[in-house]
Amino acid sequence: MFWFILSGAKACEYPKPMTALSGTRPRRDILELTTGFLVLAALAALLALAVLGRSHGGAEGYTLRAVFSQIDGLSVGSDVRLAGITVGHVTSEKVDPKNFRAEVTFTVRDGIALPTDSAAIVTSDSLLGGKYIALSPGGDEKNLTPGAVVAQTQGAISLEQLLSKFIFSVTDSLDKSRKAATP
Repeated sequence: MFWFILSGAKACEYPKPMTALSGTRPRRDILELTTGFLVLAALAALLALAVLGRSHGGAEGYTLRAVFSQIDGLSVGSDVRLAGITVGHVTSEKVDPKNFRAEVTFTVRDGIALPTDSAAIVTSDSLLGGKYIALSPGGDEKNLTPGAVVAQTQGAISLEQLLSKFIFSVTDSLDKSRKAATP
């Protein structure tokens, strides 16, 4: 509409389309259209890689189970690490209706033999990072067999609970020092 006003054209007149003989407008349209399709194809490819890259391609290795009091933030597909190296993934989570504890099934890569007194600990990458299971191998001569339960576990530590304990301990200390200071 602004083109009509600037060009001085009447309201009922429309600009004449350019042809290949009169200008380069159709070639430019084709170039813009092709570029748009290439950008959309690239975005679709990146989206597919992001979605497919998150799956871990099944359960390679052998399966172990562990029972935790809390697994806040741990999810199916989370890493299982030994000495900081990913050696497996969490394959399932469920709540035991009898004792209300979280049962986690995970895989460990073949060739890694864990002693029977090994521990499984739910920990996080960083303060705001995702959770994973850290395996701490024990010193027993016997090894866990596929499907065995890791007996020694430590559940997730809640950052909110730690902060609230710290705040309450500080306020409690301040209250005690104020009471001791007043005669």
